[in-house]
Amino acid sequence: MYMKHISAALLALATVHSAYGVPQRRATCAGGQTVANAACCAWFPVLEDIVLNMFDNECGDDAHAALRMSFHDAIGFSPSKGGGGADGSIITFSSTELNYAANNGLEDAVNTQLPFIKAHNVTPGDFIQFAAAVSLSLCPGAPRVGFMMGRPVAKAAAPGPDGLVPEPFNNVDVILARMADAGGFTATDVVALLASHSVAGADTVDPSIPGTPFDSTPSLFDTQIFIEVQLSGTLFPSSARVQGETGSAVAGEMRLLSDHLIARDSATNCAWQSFAGNQAGMQSAFAKAFNKMAIIGHSASSLIDCSDVIPAAPPLPANAGPHLPAGQTQKNIEQACALAPFPTFTAQPGPATTIPAIPQA
Repeated sequence: MYMKHISAALLALATVHSAYGVPQRRATCAGGQTVANAACCAWFPVLEDIVLNMFDNECGDDAHAALRMSFHDAIGFSPSKGGGGADGSIITFSSTELNYAANNGLEDAVNTQLPFIKAHNVTPGDFIQFAAAVSLSLCPGAPRVGFMMGRPVAKAAAPGPDGLVPEPFNNVDVILARMADAGGFTATDVVALLASHSVAGADTVDPSIPGTPFDSTPSLFDTQIFIEVQLSGTLFPSSARVQGETGSAVAGEMRLLSDHLIARDSATNCAWQSFAGNQAGMQSAFAKAFNKMAIIGHSASSLIDCSDVIPAAPPLPANAGPHLPAGQTQKNIEQACALAPFPTFTAQPGPATTIPAIPQA
């Protein structure tokens, strides 16, 4: 059933404009798909392989890891401190970069992706960003993002130095400065990228509880993260109190300190609030910021736009509208934005919500 969905989506892409530009001419691939550039045909076999054999057709742990990998590889760049950006150095120089504290836990993702990189003879930099874009296509509600190919294998001078990936215990000023330095990201871009936490879980913040979700719907790319982080929180998913974590409002859910602070800081709180319940606005802002992130360290003119290989994600289920978790009320919202009141949402019925851990791959 899923492959029928994929095939239909691939054929439909002939009429979809690229995320990075508007195709002018089309090429037909061996499988009947049409693309703007014939070089992109090589990615359809990769797509079919990883959807079935790496992601198991689901927005699960490996899909979440692929999305995290794309950010950690790309953001390791600074015009003054070095690094190659979205160049695959986290794989090419894994013996160096996986020792950085911020990259803790990514060794599993590296080991998962390496066989596919070798089997399809693509560069690590291209594969990391391709896998992330495809992973989003498996998460209902996610926007369709772009993909550019042509990143060379990272050179010996390219490993990013330690300290370039923001940590959950960093304050807002540090995070915004780091993101501006890495790729000229605005405060709104940073908040938009955090929509990725809607389909994420913490594996290493507290290693005793891997797969702890950041919101109550970790298999859906929705706006619940922007609602639930704004709730007053006193709960912790384990008895431990670890660096980078603060109290959440929902049992079984982890709240990163950085998310908590960004939702309340005057530089970012109105952007955060603007995405609460605003699925279309969140999708658009995330896609724009993601596409910008995916080519850090490269010029778009030096790459080939293969965005038309990336399928669209399924829409959110009809019953997946924005809501307060059961047991919460509007009074539990900690209003931070001074420009407008927080949107009003209805709580789910029943006893207070408890979120299970994300099954681990």
